[in-house]
Amino acid sequence: MSTTTINITGMTCGHCVSAVKSELSELPGVETVDVELVNGGTSTATISSSAPLEAAAIDGAVTEAGYTVVHAGS
Repeated sequence: MSTTTINITGMTCGHCVSAVKSELSELPGVETVDVELVNGGTSTATISSSAPLEAAAIDGAVTEAGYTVVHAGS
């Protein structure tokens, strides 16, 4: 089991949470996705998967949902 935590900007409501959870859940090996919404701030998503996920795949899924992953140092 692998756990990945990411920060996401641009989320403001429950629909945002649903969109991000839906896109991340479609990645191969993902078992659960928990999102902590910070309205207008930086939200956090914790992804549990059977194997480590590639950062590019996570970024792509979040971008597809319409939001942006915040990387350390950016």
